[in-house]
Amino acid sequence: MRKIAIYDSFTEPKHRRLIDETAARAGFTVDYYAAPAAVPADKRGDYEVIYGMPKPGELKDFVNLKWFCGSFAGVDAYLDDSLYPSPEVMLSNSSGAYGTTISEHLIMVCLMLLRRQMEYTEIIHAGGWETLPGGIRSLHGACITVLGTGDIGTEFARRAQAFHPACITGVRRTVRSSDPAFTSIHAIAELDSVLPETDLLVMALPSTAETVGILSRERIALLPDSAFVVNVGRGTAIDQEALCDALNAGQLAGAALDVVVPEPLPADHPLRRAKNLLLTPHVAGNMTLGYTCDKSVQMFCDDLENYAAGRPLAHLVDRKRGY
Repeated sequence: MRKIAIYDSFTEPKHRRLIDETAARAGFTVDYYAAPAAVPADKRGDYEVIYGMPKPGELKDFVNLKWFCGSFAGVDAYLDDSLYPSPEVMLSNSSGAYGTTISEHLIMVCLMLLRRQMEYTEIIHAGGWETLPGGIRSLHGACITVLGTGDIGTEFARRAQAFHPACITGVRRTVRSSDPAFTSIHAIAELDSVLPETDLLVMALPSTAETVGILSRERIALLPDSAFVVNVGRGTAIDQEALCDALNAGQLAGAALDVVVPEPLPADHPLRRAKNLLLTPHVAGNMTLGYTCDKSVQMFCDDLENYAAGRPLAHLVDRKRGY
């Protein structure tokens, strides 16, 4: 019997029923392993399919592996062909399951920055009750730049449009038709010309060779002093030292980071003390929202039916491109 191994850290009975029923129709049986526990080494050769997030170093032992489906959107840790028993092993991800939860996180932190919520919280905790001088700002009329127009960037743009911004400019690897939530689309080669007109820069990029360090010290300097930076993609996309310097010098109005390097951030790291920086410990996504779990499982089951029928996987990752 063909077998599937599930690295299980989030499923509920309803998810397991759906997986089991889909697998049975496709001619598979399923074994569940409660993550972070690993599949025992002597059983790894039994499995043709894996769903979940095993440690990358374990994959080589699955000698009969044909398809690995990551339950996360970002699978940059799994791109190296040498991790697999064969370069022919297919990799897919759960990109498309996280747009709802991460876009809601983006809306939350953008409003917190614009409406100065962190400053008001500090005042209240200190026993004060005063109104800050200078007022607050709004998504209404803002010039928003979204760096990365995949599922997460697009879902954010759709929600942000409800606040009536002046524009939402999408920046991506290549220019092509996109969701109507974007006012315009620019190639990354045009990023330097877009940044000076940006009130709010939202970053939702995968980790690839092209995206590492994309928001450099020089590009941070192109942003207006009144601009905000928000990153939910990968911490490697930002020169963190330069961002910290700009915040502390008042060369940026504020920032919100859900992803940093390294994770977890050391207790004495300078980012923890940067001015007007909202830090969250990589919680915008994960499997904390029930809808995300439902969607990821459904995507895996849909592709399991594709796989069993010999059809292309809908969520196949190109390991050379990284997404």
